[in-house]
Amino acid sequence: MKISSLVTATAIASFLLMGAASAQTAAPAAKTEAPKTETKAPADKKAAAKPRTPGSLECSKQADEKGLKGKERKKFRSACKKEFADKEKAAGAK
Repeated sequence: MKISSLVTATAIASFLLMGAASAQTAAPAAKTEAPKTETKAPADKKAAAKPRTPGSLECSKQADEKGLKGKERKKFRSACKKEFADKEKAAGAK
């Protein structure tokens, strides 16, 4: 009685494992070749749409030197760019 239940359990387990193995090794479906279009990452679109200003670059450099990250970096850069813009307006008004 014990041997027959062991054989049955082994047979059931092997059938289950064979099903899982065959499902994993199925051949991929053939792809149709569609014309490829040139795509750019979202970051590339932003860079192409609006180049970084000298003030933005300078403020980023200062934030890097101070080791700022996250919200602190964003807050610092915002204030820095505003100051930079104000300086440029004052210089342009002279």
